[in-house]
Amino acid sequence: MEDLDEFLDVRRSATAKGGDALRWSLPEQLHVTLAFLAEVPDRRLDDLEAGLERAARKRTAFSTRIAGGGAFPNAARARVLWAGLDLTDDSHEELRRLATGARASANRAGIAVDGQRFRPHITVARTGRPTEVTSWMRLLDSYAGPEWPAHDIELVASHLGEGPRGRPRYETVAAFALDVP
Repeated sequence: MEDLDEFLDVRRSATAKGGDALRWSLPEQLHVTLAFLAEVPDRRLDDLEAGLERAARKRTAFSTRIAGGGAFPNAARARVLWAGLDLTDDSHEELRRLATGARASANRAGIAVDGQRFRPHITVARTGRPTEVTSWMRLLDSYAGPEWPAHDIELVASHLGEGPRGRPRYETVAAFALDVP
């Protein structure tokens, strides 16, 4: 993810002077969210961890790289600018099943899963209001980073407003290894 940050850094600096409306994600906070859980009661944590460990063991580690990009809900009225993942058919299926397993683990533990259907991406920036981001999407479409191994998943707690510049602070609660082929 450092490579993506370096690729974007020069471009972020150039647009910052022009009052760019994007709030960029910090490099150490870049991640792929398998399931968003707004609230996890302490009494449910052990069940969630056990379910995530089972889900991870059922999936096989794979390699991917960051490539391309897009925006939610669309380029003309973006609230989120994201980078994509370059996945083979097999690795896409492993990631999809891993997300399904993570969501099922939360549901079995009695924890509500927020969000829409799973769309693998890495949020690189957010906007305070709907913003036109076509030029940023074109830039991300020209990016293809180095390959990296996806060999585990992490359960991460988000502490809103406790990070640098009032951003969230992320804390890894537990990590679960994927099966090695």
